[in-house]
Amino acid sequence: MLARESVPSGSDTKRFVVPETLEGRPLDRALRELAALTWGDARTLIRRGKVKVAGVVMTVAERRVSQGDELEVNPHARAPRREANLDRSRLVYTDPHIVVVDKPAGISTVAYDDGERGTLDQLVAALLPRSKGKGPPASLGVVQRLDKDTTGLLVFARSFSAKKALASQLRARSVHRRYLALAHGDVEKQTFKSYLVKDRGDGLRGTSRFGREGQLAITDVEPVEKLEGATLVACRLTTGRTHQIRIHLAEAGHPVVGERVYVRRYAGEPIAAPRPMLHAAELGFVHPVRGDEMKFEAPLPPDMIEMLSRLRA
Repeated sequence: MLARESVPSGSDTKRFVVPETLEGRPLDRALRELAALTWGDARTLIRRGKVKVAGVVMTVAERRVSQGDELEVNPHARAPRREANLDRSRLVYTDPHIVVVDKPAGISTVAYDDGERGTLDQLVAALLPRSKGKGPPASLGVVQRLDKDTTGLLVFARSFSAKKALASQLRARSVHRRYLALAHGDVEKQTFKSYLVKDRGDGLRGTSRFGREGQLAITDVEPVEKLEGATLVACRLTTGRTHQIRIHLAEAGHPVVGERVYVRRYAGEPIAAPRPMLHAAELGFVHPVRGDEMKFEAPLPPDMIEMLSRLRA
């Protein structure tokens, strides 16, 4: 039986002492077993800064715990303040019509709640020249989005006409988007084509069981390098649906390394990573005003390079 200790009833805070049986386990697993939580609830509490380890707020679910560590859980604790910032070097290309950005991990592309601050569109707008040198930053037209923990290239429009032209290219499927991902297992070259729905029956996005119900999603996957327990793959998007690459790889039995959502059906031993190892490496489109071909590439971020090195060893 797991040793556990909680504070007196009536308090929202609960404390647990890590037993010998959980020595060296990731924080999310220890919390899940000690507090009788689901994987999702345990990781959400950690990500939102509701968990302390030995008195220190810990937001990394993969952090290993030691026997005797005290875990303190308070669902109503204030999330730690993070000063969001974006280095100007992340602006890969700018002109009066568009701005291409190399997005870091941990930043939402746009706000999902009215009060959300520090999103990529806000940070990019703050770095751009203001009209006549004063006034608030101009708002940007959102053309495409990347998941919060996905890194790499995306484009914002700086005018309504540019946004309309880029959106038209996306609808015509003429925008070039190539991602690099680390996926579990031995991945073969293949094309995934399915219809994605918001709820596949277990509360998650995924492929519909009813033929053409949902949005068409097409992903071409090609292995780049075979690794220890994983494959570096290149994924070219024909369509751009929410979580498309992550869903297609997971449903094929090859979830992205670091995946936390689409792993319920994965029977293997997951490779620990701080985030889903997915990077938008190439972006190409026709300039919405000038009409010339634009092509951009972004190198792998340091955490993916480190993970790649580990899996090569």
